[in-house]
Amino acid sequence: MRQTIIVMSRWIEFDMKQAIYSHYQTLDVDFYKRNRIGDLMNRISEDVGQVRMYLGPGVMYSVNLIVLTIFSLYQMIQISGKLTLFALIPLPLMSFLIYKVSNKINVASKNVQEEQSHISTLAQETFSGIRLIKAYSQFGPTALRMEVAANQYKSKSMHLVLINALFMPTIMLLIGLSTLIVIYVGGVLTETNQLSLGGIVAFIFYVNNLTWPFVSIGWVTSIIQRAEASQQRINEFLETKPTIVNPTDTPFTLQGPIAFQNVNYTYSNTGIQALKALNFEIPEGKQFGILGRTGSGKSSILNLIGRHFDPSSGEVLINGVSLSKLNLNAYRTQLAVVPQEVFLFSDTIRNNVAFGAVEPVSDEDIIAALKQAHVWHNIEEFPDKLDTQLGELGVNLSGGQKQRISIARALIRNPKLLILDDCLSAVDTETEEIILNEIKSLTPAPSTIIVSHRISTLRHCEQIIVLEEGEIKEKGRPEELMKLKGIYYEMYIQQLNEDKPEQ
Repeated sequence: MRQTIIVMSRWIEFDMKQAIYSHYQTLDVDFYKRNRIGDLMNRISEDVGQVRMYLGPGVMYSVNLIVLTIFSLYQMIQISGKLTLFALIPLPLMSFLIYKVSNKINVASKNVQEEQSHISTLAQETFSGIRLIKAYSQFGPTALRMEVAANQYKSKSMHLVLINALFMPTIMLLIGLSTLIVIYVGGVLTETNQLSLGGIVAFIFYVNNLTWPFVSIGWVTSIIQRAEASQQRINEFLETKPTIVNPTDTPFTLQGPIAFQNVNYTYSNTGIQALKALNFEIPEGKQFGILGRTGSGKSSILNLIGRHFDPSSGEVLINGVSLSKLNLNAYRTQLAVVPQEVFLFSDTIRNNVAFGAVEPVSDEDIIAALKQAHVWHNIEEFPDKLDTQLGELGVNLSGGQKQRISIARALIRNPKLLILDDCLSAVDTETEEIILNEIKSLTPAPSTIIVSHRISTLRHCEQIIVLEEGEIKEKGRPEELMKLKGIYYEMYIQQLNEDKPEQ
């Protein structure tokens, strides 16, 4: 029974974790904005573990209870039906107690799981932001937050333990009461020769045989209630449907211009209108620049192009066809994004770059991409070169090196659409010029969208739009924008003055 049920429960645990992990990857950006990472992690680990405990030990001991109860009661009735009836008198009371306490265990279990999610989130944020904590010397406040959370978890866990602690002795008391009734009533029946002394001994044996199954009711009940609370939490996410879905599996080749037609976008969680009536076109094979200050809507445009969300109104068109009608998976395999916030895996440089490739690549391909990103000369100096193991988030690299490895990851993909989201902020202008020239010389030339707040990054763009509060205020080539003496010109003069050495 153990080999069958426990092993089966482990396979179900494996399947559940796979299903949850796969479902997480289908959910859209808004879902991850609404939910904490620690909570996501807790549901795929602790909650799944609680469900497995029910499917394994919980089911096993439930089967044990049913089988032992049936066979023991059968033997008891064979000895004396009257005595069996008296022996079972405490059982209705036991059932009532189990029913009442189960609800309290369920609520307490759910509270414990929520607190555990909170602790997981705090721990994850602390470890991810350890450099900031050290820089600001915030050990005390950080430890205090964790202590408060741990005390809340302890308090709710102890409340659950208290319920269980009172539950089990009560069950034992009722089992003991049943034994006393058997001895007393059995003694009376013996005096009237309705039952032999051997019958009483056998009866006590069968009652004791029922002790563990009925004692395990409390433990199994606790497992079931914990599993129920955990499964509810798991189902909350599994039943969450992604708002962005792939509408078709029809093969798709990315070509032609990308056009925004009267596009508006309002964030559902804040109600802020990020983009207002945008109309522009990104030519195929050209460099297109987006300039704007913080909060002007640059990132919202990129999210719409990647179809991480859809416009509130208007359409994004690819070669005249609405992006919402195209094969999303095929579309995304043909574009590459270098995000503003660089993310590198705790892996080798080789694997971090190869992560971007659509097909298997050789070391020569990886080195060629690193040279295009103007970072191979740095990596070449590392003792392990491509096998250099990166710390979490690339902690052992400089900001500029991380950005350039991220660019190499995008270039090795040979994309038809390349999006650079302010990803050159940590490199000097000379290195920036080299990288942009390398991108411009790619054949075939990808359509390139360069987002930046730095004028120098956009100077080679054939077309630039200038955003302010979600609206296009200026549009044109760099020299045309200079002649307008508007926002572009003001930012150029401001940055030029900032770059001038002090006299």
